[in-house]
Amino acid sequence: MSRRWTARLALVAGLAAPVVLLVFGGLASLVLMGVGWAGLALTAAGVWWMLTHTGWIRALAVLLVVVAPLAVLLLYATAGLLWVVLVSLALWALAIAAGRAALAEDGAPGMPEHPAGRAERPYLIMNPRSGGGKVEKFGLAERARALGAEVFVLDPERHDDVAGLARRAVADGADLLGVAGGDGTQALVAAVAVEHDIPFLVISAGTRNHFAMDLGLDRQDPSRCLDALTDGVELHVDLGVIHEGEAADGSPGRVFVNSASFGVYAEVVQSPAYRDDKARTILEMLPSLLARTGGTRLGVRADATVLDGPQAVLVSNNPYQRGDSAGLGRRERLDSGALGVLGVDVANAAEAAELLLHGGQGRGLTTLTAREVVVDAQAPAIPVGVDGEALVLSTPVRCRIASGALRVRVPRDRPGVPRTKTPMDWRRVRRLALTVGRAARGRGDGVA
Repeated sequence: MSRRWTARLALVAGLAAPVVLLVFGGLASLVLMGVGWAGLALTAAGVWWMLTHTGWIRALAVLLVVVAPLAVLLLYATAGLLWVVLVSLALWALAIAAGRAALAEDGAPGMPEHPAGRAERPYLIMNPRSGGGKVEKFGLAERARALGAEVFVLDPERHDDVAGLARRAVADGADLLGVAGGDGTQALVAAVAVEHDIPFLVISAGTRNHFAMDLGLDRQDPSRCLDALTDGVELHVDLGVIHEGEAADGSPGRVFVNSASFGVYAEVVQSPAYRDDKARTILEMLPSLLARTGGTRLGVRADATVLDGPQAVLVSNNPYQRGDSAGLGRRERLDSGALGVLGVDVANAAEAAELLLHGGQGRGLTTLTAREVVVDAQAPAIPVGVDGEALVLSTPVRCRIASGALRVRVPRDRPGVPRTKTPMDWRRVRRLALTVGRAARGRGDGVA
């Protein structure tokens, strides 16, 4: 299907969604739409009260979270309009999907690839515990050695200095460093690769593999990452760098490939009880942290923007896609030369409901980009989560972006090469849909 017809499908489906409601539901459909929004608001408020209270208030909040959406569905079913609502929602989902597909070709290409010669003495560090034992499951050490790499498998019974291992390998002549492990270990060895200006190889043997995902690597079969040893290209990507204390500007800093988190999450993961019982620890600590009766009050400056007392701050190596500010998905690029900044400051249930009803946008959420972020507090040190590692750093803590600092060696053929997505824009979809004939062939594909 051509882009024009896909755009037309989006318009037709988008118009049909409210028409179905009005034709089959009449005025009652407008009431039910209001009830639906009210149900969403009550659900969000219930979640907020559940997280910020304990005891009987939390129990009632859990009940509200369960009952509110069920009551809305029951009301739709009683009115005989449940099928109408479901059809309308399906049409709207189709409209959004078709609109995005129509605009997909307007997205900018992915990160540029650079030619790369074959490494003569690659050195790979592998963590056998990462990802539930992926190193052994996929035979990564054996395959890497067969391709000519020197492999060091970490001992699960002791704490190896992976950065020290990497430096010694470079001193012995290694011309490529690589890691099969989690993002925290990736960051430590990546810093050594940058220090010596040699390529770095990512093997997706961790649990979440956020960095590998954003590089387009195969997360289901990490052995495919080793193809970069024989047929690879280079991506020049940014790194986040975090400094601590007043003398931060003179220190080399600690590298992060994904993000540094401050506030609520960082406070929770510092608790000794967190590793033994994550869910219970979170539920016990969140009320005081979100209500600002516990934890340390933060002050944040992102370039010229100041955030006063946010409950949580996430600083990421390049911004996450719009609509995925929590960092649960992927970054469109790793070479934009900017940090992504997410600040959460939700004061009450109304603001929590606003975030839900507006698709993650509202007064309680600040998203921006910056070259430098400074996080300070009236405390000598604050907890920080850096690529999943729980640290305590001296204030002020400074995060900056090191543009194009890391030369990542990736396979030429990899399954998840990202293409920058174009934001949904109904005006552009409409213009593309209404473009006809020769005009469509001449300029329809480049709708601006």
